[in-house]
Order: sequence, then C-alpha cells, then structure tokens
Amino acid sequence: MSLTQTVYNAVFKRTSTFALAIVVGAVFFERCFDQLGDGLYNYINQGKQFKDLRKDIALREAGEDD
Repeated sequence: MSLTQTVYNAVFKRTSTFALAIVVGAVFFERCFDQLGDGLYNYINQGKQFKDLRKDIALREAGEDD
C-alpha cells in the first residue's frame, strides 16, 4: 500500500478524523507562527525593550536613592 493510500485511510476517509486533523494542524500552525513573530519582533527591537534595559534602570534608581 502506498503512502497516500495509508494517509487517506487513516485521516481523510472519516469526517471525524479529518476535522481533528484540521484542528490539530491549525493549533500547530498558530503556535509556530506566533513563535516566529515573537522571535522576529525581539530580533528587530533588540536592546530597546524593557527586558533589555531593566538592569540600567535599576542602577539609575539605586544611584538616585543615595
């Protein structure tokens, strides 16, 4: 039996498994797309975000208290 026949019998033959495959695929795609977008945003804005400047801000505030 070929690979396409096996996939057809396992996933596409019944509506319930086809719908489940669509839902799982959509969730997987959403997670991957979100991670890619976050990574790209962090790469472009590297050094400009609060998480990057937190130490500098804490040192300035500590210096002002003295």
